[in-house]
Amino acid sequence: MKILVTGGTGYIGSHTVVELQQKGYEVIIVDNFSNSEKSVLSSIEKITGISQQFEEFDLVDETHTSDFFKRHNDISGVIHFAAYKAVGESVEKPLMYYRNNINSLLNILEGMKANNIRNLVFSSSCTVYGQPDKLPVAEDSPIKPALSPYGNTKQIAEEIISDTLKTSDIRAIMLRYFNPIGAHETAHIGELPIGVPNNLIPFITQTAIGKREVLSVFGDDYNTPDGTAIRDYIHIVDLAKAHVVALDRMIENKSLSDGEIFNLGTGNGYSVLEVIKSFEKVSGEKLNYHIVKRRPGDIEKVWADTKFANKELGWKAKKSLDEMTLSAWKWEKELSGHNSNK
Repeated sequence: MKILVTGGTGYIGSHTVVELQQKGYEVIIVDNFSNSEKSVLSSIEKITGISQQFEEFDLVDETHTSDFFKRHNDISGVIHFAAYKAVGESVEKPLMYYRNNINSLLNILEGMKANNIRNLVFSSSCTVYGQPDKLPVAEDSPIKPALSPYGNTKQIAEEIISDTLKTSDIRAIMLRYFNPIGAHETAHIGELPIGVPNNLIPFITQTAIGKREVLSVFGDDYNTPDGTAIRDYIHIVDLAKAHVVALDRMIENKSLSDGEIFNLGTGNGYSVLEVIKSFEKVSGEKLNYHIVKRRPGDIEKVWADTKFANKELGWKAKKSLDEMTLSAWKWEKELSGHNSNK
């Protein structure tokens, strides 16, 4: 079966392509390299020994996207990752986020409808919950007003998909991720931010390796045990595997409804300082970090209730925080050409 993976050279996309190929799926990737590099394609092939079809264009381009679907009407499913994803940047450039994240989804749904492609796995986010009243967060927790345009694009996207399901044969699984970190065990692929990282882990590893002078910790006055923000960090490979499980579920007609939602996390919350301590422990490196003011759009604390995903999908995150931070460090050293045994 042929699966379209949009944003397939990105961080989550590339790891998911690996898992799909290793499961026997044929993959076609569409990406415009706005936040990734072409070298990722050969890195994926190095891991799986399988080449993938690839087309480079912007999914916001309605004509190009429509033409793509006409030429590839034998696709069995779509996993849609392609989106801008930086909370802080979305606060500064809201129109850019709405145009990119919403228009690309509309074009994909139109292409799926026109060519009778039924199965969609959508890359959503725990940001749709805003700052929840109760923790851990379950799938039926109230959707609060988004704290950033990025979070709002995910809320709107879920609504668009849900409305589309009512008037088409499309069925979807929306996966609300918590915080993916780490890298593939081969250290051939991992998180590869363009420019200054927006996420914690690449900032940590780049500071440790000497690319960044100092790590900024955004806020130490949150209502948490050590004052820093708490997140549910999940290993990227655990997350990637869940996409294959979700796709299998729809193809095998096991879904409970045409539109399902699952939280993907570990069910554990770790503070920024706990992540830093884990990294220092597994790497043996002392991090130079300082506390700065809170970042607009950031949520204080959130972690997942994973019971529904564990039971219904038969999927569970397996890797520990130390395994996550160690894999990220191995990837950073691979990128920097350092001795991986350091």
